[in-house]
Amino acid sequence: MKKTILIFAFMVFIEALLYAQPGPAYYEVIAPEDVLDFYSSEMEQRFTVFNRIFRFDPASLIAPLRVRVFNDKEQYDTYVSARLGEIKPGAVYLHFRRAELRELVIHEGSEEKSALVPHQAFIQFLRAFIPEAPPWIREGFALYFNSLVFNRMRDVLIYEENLSWLDTAKNLDINPETVLMTGSTLSDGEDLREQSEVFQAAAWSLVSFFMAEENSIYRRALTDSFMVLSPAAGAEENTQAVFHRLLLFHSIESLSADFTSYIAGRRTFAELITEGHNAYSSGQFSAAQAFFNRAAGQRSTHYAPYYYLGLLAYEEKRYEEADALYQLALDYGAPRALLMFARGLNAAADGKNPEAIVFLEEAALDERYRTRSEELISRLQ
Repeated sequence: MKKTILIFAFMVFIEALLYAQPGPAYYEVIAPEDVLDFYSSEMEQRFTVFNRIFRFDPASLIAPLRVRVFNDKEQYDTYVSARLGEIKPGAVYLHFRRAELRELVIHEGSEEKSALVPHQAFIQFLRAFIPEAPPWIREGFALYFNSLVFNRMRDVLIYEENLSWLDTAKNLDINPETVLMTGSTLSDGEDLREQSEVFQAAAWSLVSFFMAEENSIYRRALTDSFMVLSPAAGAEENTQAVFHRLLLFHSIESLSADFTSYIAGRRTFAELITEGHNAYSSGQFSAAQAFFNRAAGQRSTHYAPYYYLGLLAYEEKRYEEADALYQLALDYGAPRALLMFARGLNAAADGKNPEAIVFLEEAALDERYRTRSEELISRLQ
């Protein structure tokens, strides 16, 4: 039972859960003392995750990547506006021709920080090695890593796939060739880039496609193409070089067909829950379990998959497992009255009447479950 729950909770962390590793320091962190160690550890771990994919040579870095953190918003705004000419809330990477002036600047405590730091940290990493990368690689991977979150309590990075762009991508008629060649004179890339949300969704979807399977030919094609990126080249030259390298592995026609099939087959968290619920309602328990497990894989800290998996365990008379899953759902913020009622039913079916009554009495405090709870309590007493 414990093993089953651990699989649900951590299945998405297998590749991206990294603990701090001893080694060379790639960052110079300038921060208040109370957060200095946090940012030092976080950034070094991010570098490791990024470079697992890109395999850039750290020896080519002219200097450590600089990160500057402010606690005070006024100081942060003054510092950024003096260098950028405008205020950027949360976090911003400042890129200059002179490497010693480049830095990621962060306002600790800002509401925007948690969303912006992962994005800007990747941009800083990429541009340290390739200042003018193909736009789809820069934006696509920045969005791909947006959900790589640092847990300060555990000193670890945790990754859950960023699917916030999936709905947008599925509603677009994405031409992979156009996206891959954005930034090149061989396409209408400038028009595409002007539609920032469209381009971001398209870039993310291409990266998601290439990264979907670790040992696939598409992942190999992607990582192999990084070898032709040049720090001295402009975005157009690098874009064309990567595009032509990718075509050594497969034609653009087969890539486009496989990409279209991949996006059409992806399901959002909400879609997985809906399809799982439909399967559950029609008695297709195995199919329902598969949908809910996939949903837990996408969002391991959302209560819904565990609640429904608990219902399935209850239906199959696995009462101890059902209760543990209900408790997990509670831990992740499920409506308490709903879960107390479910636990009451489960305990009653398991012959644990005193325990069931305790659960149902609490559920009865909510008027939505009062009548049913009281009727069941009267039968159990």
